[in-house]
Amino acid sequence: KPGPDILDNWKSPLESTYTDQGKHFLASMGIYVFSKQVMMTLFDIMPSAVDFGKEIIPYAVHSDDYKVMSFPFGGYWTDIGSIKSYFDANLHLTDFLPDFNLYDNTKKIYTSARMLSPSKIFGTTINKSLISDGCIIHAEGIDNSIVGIRSRIGVRTTIRRSIIMGNDYYQSLKDISKESQAKLLGIGNDCRIENAILDKNVKIGNFVSIIGHDSLEDCEEENYCIKDGIVILKKNVSIPDKSVIGLKP
Repeated sequence: KPGPDILDNWKSPLESTYTDQGKHFLASMGIYVFSKQVMMTLFDIMPSAVDFGKEIIPYAVHSDDYKVMSFPFGGYWTDIGSIKSYFDANLHLTDFLPDFNLYDNTKKIYTSARMLSPSKIFGTTINKSLISDGCIIHAEGIDNSIVGIRSRIGVRTTIRRSIIMGNDYYQSLKDISKESQAKLLGIGNDCRIENAILDKNVKIGNFVSIIGHDSLEDCEEENYCIKDGIVILKKNVSIPDKSVIGLKP
């Protein structure tokens, strides 16, 4: 990437749509479209190459044998290469009019058709949140959060600024009647979840607090990690009753 001292030399010829906004530079989105035959030929020419952006594409640009062009994309795009950027990009979807519109009639967004039952919600206050299909929710409140498919959330639980991935399957009624809460899919009763990402199929007991904050140091534990103040619960983990992860409530 060019340093600030030579950046002016990298201005690109762009339409007034961009230059009127003070946008004079092109940055790679990391999206490349190749002719299959050209790509295979370049692989043969550079058998030891391991990077498109640093090796394959520069070679093609400086060669007279290939036609290489850039496309100025003016639509929505954001980097999700870090936990923080992934977290923020997803929660922005809960805004009243997000930059990335899931409800556009012309640029339609499709997802896998899972044919799940509608979600059931019992006495929960929900604000600025997305709730997926097949959920059973008894929570006290859900605010500025995303709740994934087949999620189960217990009574008096509150969830704020969090991403709940949901579950890959349902447990049978027989399993539910026999197992303790800490062995059941989903989030138990009287829990508090804030600034967190819960991966698929987690089992969280009762009276559990999972609270992320900017003051927390990055760490890696067996069942969770903390990155940029966000607590990430790993896939398939079980969290016992009364556990506290992150800040104490």
